[in-house]
Amino acid sequence: MEPKRVSDSSVVMAHQMLPEDANPMGNVHGGVIMKLIDTAGGVVAMRHCRGNAVTASIDRLDFLCPSYVGELLFLRASINYAGKTSMEVGVRVEAENITTGEVRHSASAYLTYVALDRAGRPAPIPGIILENEDQERRYREAEERRRIRLGQACMEGPKS
Repeated sequence: MEPKRVSDSSVVMAHQMLPEDANPMGNVHGGVIMKLIDTAGGVVAMRHCRGNAVTASIDRLDFLCPSYVGELLFLRASINYAGKTSMEVGVRVEAENITTGEVRHSASAYLTYVALDRAGRPAPIPGIILENEDQERRYREAEERRRIRLGQACMEGPKS
């Protein structure tokens, strides 16, 4: 299986926030943004493995500032790390005020996806080709998050 460049599966998705996406104060619900993040991340994962991929975990999701009704959200997603059957995708959310043109970094997340074969079992995925220092840094940081995540899972023993 040939490795793929990060840019081969990266996406930018745009979504305008509407009244049904928000609370009575006009702030967009965090759950709406979470769903959009998972959608963008899932598209990247499926493009990378050219098959089905499911969300295994969200290592981190930070809401940095609110998003409002009428704003355009841009979700910039790309693969950070590829293992044997799983991959980490980073998603950056930017909110643009369409009237003023102001753009704010409103949220960031790291999600892990697992590729599945037709029988629903984990399937091998291509590696990634890192083309610049930013991608190399993101790969190293993703490896560290993976090490911590797997270490925490292995440390739990039987409960007495």
